[in-house]
Amino acid sequence: MKKLLAALAATTALAAPAMAQDITEFRIGILGGDNVQSRLNNYQCLADYTEEALGVPVKMFTPADYNGVIQGFLGGTLDIAWFGASSYAALYLQDPEAGEPFAVKTNLDGSYSYHSIGFARKDSGITSITDLKGKTFGFGDPNSTSGYLIPSVEIPAEYNVTMESGDFFGEVKFTGGHEQTIVAVYNGDIDAGVTWADGLGEWEDGYNSGALRRAVDNGLVDMNELVQIWMSKPIPEGPVVLRKALPADVKEKMKEVVLGLFEKDPECAYNVAFGDTAGFSPISHEAYETIIEVRRKKIEN
Repeated sequence: MKKLLAALAATTALAAPAMAQDITEFRIGILGGDNVQSRLNNYQCLADYTEEALGVPVKMFTPADYNGVIQGFLGGTLDIAWFGASSYAALYLQDPEAGEPFAVKTNLDGSYSYHSIGFARKDSGITSITDLKGKTFGFGDPNSTSGYLIPSVEIPAEYNVTMESGDFFGEVKFTGGHEQTIVAVYNGDIDAGVTWADGLGEWEDGYNSGALRRAVDNGLVDMNELVQIWMSKPIPEGPVVLRKALPADVKEKMKEVVLGLFEKDPECAYNVAFGDTAGFSPISHEAYETIIEVRRKKIEN
């Protein structure tokens, strides 16, 4: 009888997902970029696969800004998130042991870079940054790479202007995020702004992936009414980061989930990646050292 019970227990253990060691739940942080419901809807498939892999309840958190995810990692209340390069740099500069980068979204051409895109309404007559003298320019979030850090460095260097309100631009303001910037420009509330896209594919589709593509998918904009006025140099795509203090088996299971997501469910990968993607590939901290230095110098200045 004891042998039978032991055999049944072993069979059950093999049939069910192994419970991840030392955790009772798993918490996914979703960086800002579009509205809360859109974020939850697009990440639900990842939450389901995570729960299946770990055998514990999964909760999703959608902080109002990028800093909410950063603080979640610093406080140990979030376990995984797809960071932007600048927000990861902010996390690392505050606590190098808080997070562990392991995956990056790849584009259809195999690259893992994207661009900060400057844009305006087509009927505004604005076709370049030089047309914005005295006008309102919008950044997204101070912890965004494409929505603040890179354009705040590259635009002044390229056009010999400052990003101070009343200098070249009439007003420089933060909108709160990528979706907010896109909608503000589209509705004419601000004259121009910056957001992110992979720069591949067609403008009228919002490119292949990025915040413009998500806005098109969500029915928020008609890209034919917008015009691109500036594009940054290539920016390294932000990493998917695990809380470093997680048990080793949990981290390994989650690496398998994320790195295998496209092969298992291309539609889910599309939702999580803000559009077309070739999947997620391995990456390490070293890929972000340049962005970390840019962020460090920005803080010092």
